[in-house]
Amino acid sequence: MPALYLVAKTAHVVFVIAWMASVFYLPRILVNIAEAGDAPVVRERLLLMARRLYRFGHIMFGFAVVPGAWMWWRAFPLHSGWLHAKLGLVVVLLVHFTVSGRWAKGVAAGRPLPSAKALRWFNELPVLLLVGVVWLVLAKPF
Repeated sequence: MPALYLVAKTAHVVFVIAWMASVFYLPRILVNIAEAGDAPVVRERLLLMARRLYRFGHIMFGFAVVPGAWMWWRAFPLHSGWLHAKLGLVVVLLVHFTVSGRWAKGVAAGRPLPSAKALRWFNELPVLLLVGVVWLVLAKPF
């Protein structure tokens, strides 16, 4: 493989890992906010963390897309079904991340969150989606 392809692949994997950290941790912050009750100091600190993490996650997603798109254009035919399935799951992950960020912004604006129990279930969804993404990338089943 050409060296530039390996550099792009490395950058893509590193930025995806950073983005996934945000995807996993932002809903957990929402659980903590829901469980913090009316403790204003704790709530404000968690909202600050959520806001910064949401911004960081969007930046990392953007950085992951650039080398990923270049690799797709460079190495994979447009009829790679596994790649389309992977990208579909990535879109679902992005929607999940965006919903988490919107809930955090809503809390800052005074809107209520779902229950802590519902947020815990919501927090588990990215794990299942990530398993699907990794399996598709490694197995390339179709």
